[in-house]
Amino acid sequence: MSIPVVTNIELSSLSKLASGKVRDLYNVDDKTLLFVTTDRISAYDVIMANGVPLKGAVLTNISAHWFKVLQERIPDLKTHFITLDPPAGLSDADKELVRGRSMQVRKLKVFPVEAIVRGYITGSAWNEYKKTGMVHGLSMPAGLQQCSPFPEPIYTPSTKAELGQHDENISPEQAAKIVGEKYAARIEALALQVYKAGAAYAAERGIIIADTKFEFGLDEETDEIVLIDEVLTPDSSRFWPADEYEVGRDQNSFDKQFLRNWLTKEGLKGKDGVEMPADIAQSTSERYLDAFKRLTGKSLQEALQG
Repeated sequence: MSIPVVTNIELSSLSKLASGKVRDLYNVDDKTLLFVTTDRISAYDVIMANGVPLKGAVLTNISAHWFKVLQERIPDLKTHFITLDPPAGLSDADKELVRGRSMQVRKLKVFPVEAIVRGYITGSAWNEYKKTGMVHGLSMPAGLQQCSPFPEPIYTPSTKAELGQHDENISPEQAAKIVGEKYAARIEALALQVYKAGAAYAAERGIIIADTKFEFGLDEETDEIVLIDEVLTPDSSRFWPADEYEVGRDQNSFDKQFLRNWLTKEGLKGKDGVEMPADIAQSTSERYLDAFKRLTGKSLQEALQG
């Protein structure tokens, strides 16, 4: 597939509002944004110097797929997704730049927390549990093993840091102080509901969603909580192959854990300006593409042509 690795995009026909670790946001009109997903990749809150082939297209199209699936499974769910079509006013040159990697979304007030849901104990949660028997300050049952499922999925929010800063794990009570008591319980309940629906769908396709993070916004006209940003992607989630799953050890994964493991092994965790070797970037791309095909039933090429 002849799509170049794109780590920086500048559109001439729209004004840029913000640039994040992976996405650039452009203003379309008073109610609409254009989300453009680059091939940038971050790990341990640091953006790598080079990108991952086809990553932006995978994240965009898998999110669009999930928005459709989740609304089918949770009929009253509201999302910010409008269309994968580029805005009418985009120049031909800009349309080519964003082809396959952009979506139009509703403009909403963003809640400044990451709504993390964990179904299995791994990563930072496992490290905390080994030391304290707790996760995000929440007491957990004794005797959990690495990568074992929690009795029920748990909500463990974090702060949503500015670019270059680190997200911090917080308790649901601290999250309520940030977003307001009025919305905190609704965000928690919705995050758990969306995770369970997504995990059930993925399980039917041989993938375990160990944990994920959601973002939510507020439709101030209707006072509704809305699912925004990317959803259940290999960037925002840990995906494990169900047929290889085994409690008590690290799991193979379809996400950027492969990159994290390489950084840790090479002593590069948290360091700026790291360039991935070509084989690490390519292997990460292949994992993302594999997850895409398993979850959507199509190759990325088929999805882009469709």
